[in-house]
Amino acid sequence: ANRQTSTSATQKEASRLRTTPVRQDSWQSFVARTHHRKPHHTMREIVHLQAGQAGNQIGAKFWETISAEHEISANGVFDENKVIDQSTADVLQENVNVYFSEACGSRYVPRSIMLDLEPSVLDEIYSSSVGALFKPDAAVRGTSGAGNNWAKGHYTEGAELIDQALDVARKEVEDCDCLQGFQFVHSIGGGTGSGMGTLLLSKLREEYPDRIMVSYPVFPSPKVSDVVVEPYNATLSVHQLIENADEVMVIDNEALHHICNKTLKVPNPTFSDLNNLVSSVMAGVTCCLRFPGQLNSDLRKLGVNLIPFPRLHFFQIGFAPLGSPASSAYRKVSVGDLTQQIFQASNMMAAADPRNGRYLTASALFRGQVSTKDVEDEMLKVQNKNSAYFVEWIPNNIKSSVCNIAPKIPQADLSATFIGNTTAMQDVFRRISDQFSVMFRRKAF
Repeated sequence: ANRQTSTSATQKEASRLRTTPVRQDSWQSFVARTHHRKPHHTMREIVHLQAGQAGNQIGAKFWETISAEHEISANGVFDENKVIDQSTADVLQENVNVYFSEACGSRYVPRSIMLDLEPSVLDEIYSSSVGALFKPDAAVRGTSGAGNNWAKGHYTEGAELIDQALDVARKEVEDCDCLQGFQFVHSIGGGTGSGMGTLLLSKLREEYPDRIMVSYPVFPSPKVSDVVVEPYNATLSVHQLIENADEVMVIDNEALHHICNKTLKVPNPTFSDLNNLVSSVMAGVTCCLRFPGQLNSDLRKLGVNLIPFPRLHFFQIGFAPLGSPASSAYRKVSVGDLTQQIFQASNMMAAADPRNGRYLTASALFRGQVSTKDVEDEMLKVQNKNSAYFVEWIPNNIKSSVCNIAPKIPQADLSATFIGNTTAMQDVFRRISDQFSVMFRRKAF
């Protein structure tokens, strides 16, 4: 009886506390404490995976780009120098959870999983300027290396590490509110990115069949070969990408070199320059998830609008404005200029010339303060002028979307990201297949 009376007393006390009005000053102090925070609403998160040397280097560059866009400093603190006004801060932080999870002390941590079968690249990332961003247990590292051998990455060395990688991935997914999907960066010419990368892809596909899988694979280049056995590794990986990925953005070092040389006027581009191009596309594809826009797009909408038949999900990607830093101060970028540049063959990041095929579908994602009418007019113009390059059985085949927040590029307040599904992509596969047959005919390697 005694215990009952005590509980009822506490209940009375609790109800009395509930009905007393909140004092105004405590509310103000609460606002002061939580300055720079937004009310919680459902996020659509993306889990980022990177495998192998190429994947990790592109991934590191990508996180640099994303944290710059959200004003997150190299140690994970938002607006470290307190220079951003409240309304801008609200916009930047509203959907920061797409790529970052919040740790204690409002520190932002990338939702990233890094895999490699040799430790050197990961150690390099952790000791670099952005190394403090990543949490130590995001890295899954082996010691032996895959030696450019697909089977080692997929069946022997990689298979030993895959459970550990899946645990890390599962933990990230469980912390998500509403997972949009996975984005995956790897090369398919080497061993780890191609072998272990595709293994992880298929395992995640098995576990989360209804989530979007976007892959950014670095394909072997036409003229420059880094690895002699590229055709083998690539052939085995492409098969996996056809089965298990939803959207594949084809990247190619040679095409990126070409853009750096011809358009950006960088005489001897480093991998860092090339990775910068890729990461600006990666940031452009998901900007609609991260910032408010007039016409939204997300990974799933992209897939629905760009893939007419399920196996044809290999896309050609591009970005504008690209130009030499010296000349960028002398021009104003308009929607027309951007449209013209993204459809140029020299602007494509994979070695397939769109003039050799036809576009099934395409998507143009504009960023910055553009009027949607301009965008629609330009898209219509492109389709009418170049109607020979678009298939006639899909009448309006360009999807456009507009996001209000401009990217962090010097001297550009507008930018456009291009994703096209063109039949010219067969060049890439034909080339790999020819190289494969030439070697396999002799049973080489």
